[in-house]
Amino acid sequence: MSELLNAKIPQGDIAEKWRNHKANIRLVAPNNRDRIDIIVVGTGLAGGSAAATLAELGYNVKAFCYQDSPRRAHSIAAQGGINAAKNYKGDNDSIYRLFYDTVKGGDYRGREANVYRLAEESVNIIDQCVMQGVPFAREYGGLLDNRSFGGVQVKRTFYAKGQTGQQLLLGAYSAMNRQINLGRIKMYNRHEMLDLVIVDGKARGIIARNLVTGEIERHSAHAVVIASGGYGNVYFLSTNAMGSNATACWKIHKKGALFANPCYVQIHPTCIPVHGTNQSKLTLMSESLRNSGRIWVPKKKEDAEAIREKRKKPVDIAEEDRDYYLERRYPSFGNLVPRDVASRAAKERCDAGFGIENNDTNEGVFLDFSTEIQKKGKEVAYSLGNHNPSQEEITKLGKKWIEEKYGNLFQMYEKITAENPYETPMKIYPAVHYTMGGIWVDYNLMSTIQGCYVAGEANFSDHGANRLGASALMQGLADGYFVLPYTMADYLADDIRTGPISTDLPEFEQAEKEVVESINYFINNNGTKSVDHFHKKLGQIMWNKVGMARNAQGLQEAIKEIAELREEYYKDVYVPGTADELNPELEKALRVADFMELGQLMAMDALNRNESAGGHFRQEYQTEDGEAKRDDENYTYVAAWQYHGADINTEELHKEHLEFNYIELKQRSYK
Repeated sequence: MSELLNAKIPQGDIAEKWRNHKANIRLVAPNNRDRIDIIVVGTGLAGGSAAATLAELGYNVKAFCYQDSPRRAHSIAAQGGINAAKNYKGDNDSIYRLFYDTVKGGDYRGREANVYRLAEESVNIIDQCVMQGVPFAREYGGLLDNRSFGGVQVKRTFYAKGQTGQQLLLGAYSAMNRQINLGRIKMYNRHEMLDLVIVDGKARGIIARNLVTGEIERHSAHAVVIASGGYGNVYFLSTNAMGSNATACWKIHKKGALFANPCYVQIHPTCIPVHGTNQSKLTLMSESLRNSGRIWVPKKKEDAEAIREKRKKPVDIAEEDRDYYLERRYPSFGNLVPRDVASRAAKERCDAGFGIENNDTNEGVFLDFSTEIQKKGKEVAYSLGNHNPSQEEITKLGKKWIEEKYGNLFQMYEKITAENPYETPMKIYPAVHYTMGGIWVDYNLMSTIQGCYVAGEANFSDHGANRLGASALMQGLADGYFVLPYTMADYLADDIRTGPISTDLPEFEQAEKEVVESINYFINNNGTKSVDHFHKKLGQIMWNKVGMARNAQGLQEAIKEIAELREEYYKDVYVPGTADELNPELEKALRVADFMELGQLMAMDALNRNESAGGHFRQEYQTEDGEAKRDDENYTYVAAWQYHGADINTEELHKEHLEFNYIELKQRSYK
């Protein structure tokens, strides 16, 4: 275990660790909290909940987001739900079972102590959000409803139609607004963090750019929280908002925060397929749809070809000629296998020639709701006293049931594709969605930089090599509402007499100077090609060689090709406009520069990990039936990379050994 990686995991039984830890760490007394300044970068579920809770406790909080409002954070795009081990359905759920499912779903590459704490706090999150007024779906009797998600055999996912992220974010946003109104949160909209300032080894502030005026600003604090989301947009095409970026995380990495497991990227199985080369982003269809939809492709290649060429419609394919391949391969879990498993299975069918979408690569499979429409239609008719309904009545009632459950998702799909999913199956295909890797943090969520905390998707801590659906919202809110407000106090207790941190310190001056030099470089560069030109090229390299399936040769080629692309980028990128104005191209130029370096590190990490685990699938390491094959003897560790300079090849690998004392380390199976 590297000396840098002290995870500070408390002693004792796993069910007692968090409670005992909270009971024994230091506090900051209420009368001293207004002497402490905290910066929170990012206002999604993790950042928004952290800012609101820390301000509610009495700390002075400065919150930063690049959007025009915190309520536009990408958390708002989450659709299907949030997990909690409430056991409301009485199907034998428990904190331990959620803990087990999460570790197994992450292919045994997560830290046990953090995952158990997440499962513990899940039950508190739902109560918190209900009290905030989040309109979770309810059953007829008024109880909160639950549904299933991939990788589990219980119903533990709470939801608000297909807009759970939006409703949860509005809850956190309301809590933030209350604190903004009281003056405890100072909100900096349309500001982007461009560097971290370290004074005497501690994070003491940031350099930010006002995205409206271009002004470079210094902001100081006693601690900094990074909650800026994941790095999926390295691939250019992803389900992330186009503004989502990795700059905050990459800047603290370059200042000493280790970057953990960058190769762990989640490919979501239910996205609307790519439709053209000029597309700028992809649209996610909620995993909750896999509760009611069945995934299939034609059994015969000639049928698949006929569908692609529009000579046949999916409804023309007889039931016996359909391959419900997830149900065939994974009878225990069927269509609700974890995301990485479902994604690779779709790729395998399409690579074999059974894809149904007429695009360059024939990538697409069907998500079909006809079976559920008929099943629910009969149930509803029976409940209404109609025990012998006509086919027309069954279909009508079934569609109405589906509409009540998923109506906004179906509407969104139809607006994008001009196809009615009540009448014809949805077309879906895997796409880059979530990143399990991120900044390495200890049990307190502190990075290897003193006073720099990282929360939500920006850290690596809870999901191992694959995240289960509906667990991102759970982690973000657990970190912000129930972890950071406790653990940060232990660190901040030393700062009650420090006084305000001056922004005139030479460390602030040097950091600002470096930011200005970087901006001026791009503004004054006499290139000929747009930022998007290079970003698309990077995305193609990443998707083709560091995507769903990887191999040593492709990864070596990717490292070399990205290095060449990066060199060309600095020589030939053109950024119009000036630095002292609203300049979206400049924003993108700075972000893509970071994506280039991070993309190389992702490929290096994937090349170093000679095994398959979760979202990291090395073609050389698979079982006879095409499943991920781990190497527990050599790779049961967190790979944490330390920056040593502009040449990414100098990154140093540190290892945090993972111990499994409460869950047996065994080959994952969903069959």
